[in-house]
Amino acid sequence: MAAYTQTPSLGLEETWQKLHEGIDGIMNHLEQGMTYTKYMELYTLIYNYCTSSRMQTGFSEPLGTNATNRGANLMGADLYNKLKDYLKAHLEGVRAEAANQNDEQLIMFYTKQWTRYTTASTLVHHIFRYLNRHWVKREIDEGHKQIYDIYTLSLVSWREHMFMGTESNVMAAVLHQIERQRNGETIDTGLIKKVVESFVSLGLDETDSTKSTLDVYSKHFQEPFVKATHEFYTKESEAFIGANSITEYMKKAETRLAEEENRVQTYLHLSTLKTLVKTCEEVLIKHHAGPMQEEFQVLLDQDKTEDLGRMYLLLNRLPDLEKLRVLFETHVRKQGTAAVEKVADSAASAQVGEDEDEEEAPAPPPKRGAKGGPAGRRLDVNHEVYVTSLLAVHTKYDELVKTAFKGDAGFVASLDRACREFVNRNAVCTTSSTKSPELLAKYCDQLLKKGNKQTDDADIDKQLDKVMTVFKYVEDKDVFQKFYSQQLAKRLVFHTSASEDAESNMIQKLKEACGYEYTSKLQRMFTDIGLSKDMESAFQTAMEKTHDKDELLDFSVLVLGTASWPLTAPKTEFNIPAELLKTYERFQGFYTQKHSGRKLTWLFHLSRGELKTNHVKMQNKTSYVLTVTAYQIGVLMLYNNATSFTFSDLTGATGLSKEALGGALQQLLKSKLLVTAENTKHGPNGVYELNFDFKMKKIRVNLAQQGTKEAKQESDDTHKTLEEDRKLLIQAAIVRIMKTRKMLKHQNLMQEVMQQLHQRFKPQPADIKKCIGILLEKEYIERTEADKDMYNYVA
Repeated sequence: MAAYTQTPSLGLEETWQKLHEGIDGIMNHLEQGMTYTKYMELYTLIYNYCTSSRMQTGFSEPLGTNATNRGANLMGADLYNKLKDYLKAHLEGVRAEAANQNDEQLIMFYTKQWTRYTTASTLVHHIFRYLNRHWVKREIDEGHKQIYDIYTLSLVSWREHMFMGTESNVMAAVLHQIERQRNGETIDTGLIKKVVESFVSLGLDETDSTKSTLDVYSKHFQEPFVKATHEFYTKESEAFIGANSITEYMKKAETRLAEEENRVQTYLHLSTLKTLVKTCEEVLIKHHAGPMQEEFQVLLDQDKTEDLGRMYLLLNRLPDLEKLRVLFETHVRKQGTAAVEKVADSAASAQVGEDEDEEEAPAPPPKRGAKGGPAGRRLDVNHEVYVTSLLAVHTKYDELVKTAFKGDAGFVASLDRACREFVNRNAVCTTSSTKSPELLAKYCDQLLKKGNKQTDDADIDKQLDKVMTVFKYVEDKDVFQKFYSQQLAKRLVFHTSASEDAESNMIQKLKEACGYEYTSKLQRMFTDIGLSKDMESAFQTAMEKTHDKDELLDFSVLVLGTASWPLTAPKTEFNIPAELLKTYERFQGFYTQKHSGRKLTWLFHLSRGELKTNHVKMQNKTSYVLTVTAYQIGVLMLYNNATSFTFSDLTGATGLSKEALGGALQQLLKSKLLVTAENTKHGPNGVYELNFDFKMKKIRVNLAQQGTKEAKQESDDTHKTLEEDRKLLIQAAIVRIMKTRKMLKHQNLMQEVMQQLHQRFKPQPADIKKCIGILLEKEYIERTEADKDMYNYVA
């Protein structure tokens, strides 16, 4: 530990004279350094002076007074004031010297003097440590204002006697340097950083010397700097945008904003960032937002993704992007509508060409209907082309939203609204929004069938994800469900599914999108297939026990629940061929014995079988194997007994209606397995002969394909049943709502019905009113006597 020897204390003037010499050396010749001995000499002078009251007998203290502290208080004030006066005189001299400096020279002088002064002040602060610990602390504790520790006193003195007389000139020089940098010149940013640090250091809290504020920096640096920035960029941006394109201006604005943000990081105080950026955004973006917004449509038309991204990042700094989102939504809707128009025009041209071939006479060009497509005619659009065109538009602009608009939620919503519009209302949909879900279901059927273009389950799953993208925008999801369930039923019945896993994945996707109820019947269809396999196996085992193998046909059967499967009973009678009758009767008996309370309805129009041809050979090699419908089997088996039949002969023998027989004959005639006799045509008066010159490239020939007319008829029938289903759904919704509410006004009931059903389809107000009328007649609900616009639920 250090020990001090008490020496005789000096008076104030003698003490200060020695201190003045030492402090002046520190302030003006700091680079020469100070020895430890000199440091301790100055420290001891202050210590001895402040404690000298203990040896002075001239003081008379009241009883109980701490003489040591009291003396220190009195003597410390004199030294504090002497130092304060010295700092004032010293800084006035520095300020006078600064008056002769200009521009960069002034900044260099200011920063050099600031560095020297603060370093010297730190040393002086340590020399006066005893005064700080006792007299200064005592004064501050007693609440005396404008008393600071020695280092803070030095900063206050700089602010009052140096800074306040030079800050305007220093700031002018600093702003000039920053302007030079903005114009591309190289400057010494370290000098400006030191100026900023000095301004920040001078922010002292007058009420608490231990705290600091940014008041000096904000008022004397930030305010003039931001004002100069506003003026500079106002002038520059107006000149630049007048001489250059909007896209070039956006690049300039983007660069300038980055420069200013970097400027704050490099040599300004971080508190300036928010105000500076806001000012730049106002001048560079807000003032020119109009021309940029007008350019937005041009960039969309030209697919300028990079420029659109730059515009988004700039305009997104402003509070409102709604105008751009509206423009984007309108643009996407137009692009989607135009893409479908091309598909519709192509389909219309192809359809007119087909009609010309059929009629063998020229036809006028198709007349456009009010909403596209040949007037009064239903367009036969290729589902793959249609869905692909929808996906192409969505994919393009979805990528644009992700890339240029950074996945902005507002633009995502605009894209969704636009896609929902052109998916449901376009040239192919004409007067109804049910066409899109129908074509989407057919496209899905194509993906899930054997022989599709996809090579494995992963590829199929990717395509199904795209299907779900379009499905999300479809309003009439019940239409999709109707067609999808029919096509799934056919894939399961005819064993044409490409993959069970893919089928399950698709049902899971639909379940996630629409809920369990939407897919419950689809899942039960798979359950029925499993149960049916077990029953078929049991039947085969039973038959093998009681019959020789030669007596049994290669027979398989699917027993399906009526409630789960979208299959209808045939509308025609059918005389089962003798060759199949025994097997039919055996299974009928087996099932009745096993399930006495159930009834089997045979769907012969969906049944398939294989026949071998014996009347022709392929170069003496083998017979053709024909895949045919049950009705075609009924027709062809007749030709084992004769080679020619009239239409009426075939009708009588098979029991089929004229329509069903005509459909069965269509593929047989198209393949030329049967031919019409000379001078006859296909129809009620036709005569059908077995073609002994029948030839096909492949041994296995599928003649069980559905004809175009049958497919159209099936589609029309589906739409009709769909209308009935919707009526039942609306009625069920009304009953559910009224059962819960008990009493409800007409308009509120209409709104709640629409809300409940909007995820399946968009019910029309007229249809809801009709269903309300039906339920009034059935007395499920009733009007109140007091208010005819109010309904009561009838329990």
